[in-house]
Amino acid sequence: MKTYDIEVQRLRAMKHDKGLIELDIDALVLSRPVRDEHSATSCLRLQVDQARSLLLLLKQQIAELDKLQPRSRRSGRC
Repeated sequence: MKTYDIEVQRLRAMKHDKGLIELDIDALVLSRPVRDEHSATSCLRLQVDQARSLLLLLKQQIAELDKLQPRSRRSGRC
C-alpha cells in the first residue's frame, strides 16, 4: 500500500452531487516511505484558516443535503 503526505495549499471550490461531496483544491502530494513504526496511512496537512474554512463549507454542504432528505430521516437516526 502506498502512503502519501498531502498538503492542501488552497481550497478552490466545493460541490455535492448524488451523495458525493467534491473538493477542488491545490495540493502538494508526496509519497511517504512505509516504516514499521508508523501505520500505513496517508497524512493530510491543512493550515488552521483552511481547516476552519473547510469545516464551514462542509457544514453548509451537509445542511443542504439534509434539506433534501424527507423529514422522517432528518433526525440522524438510522
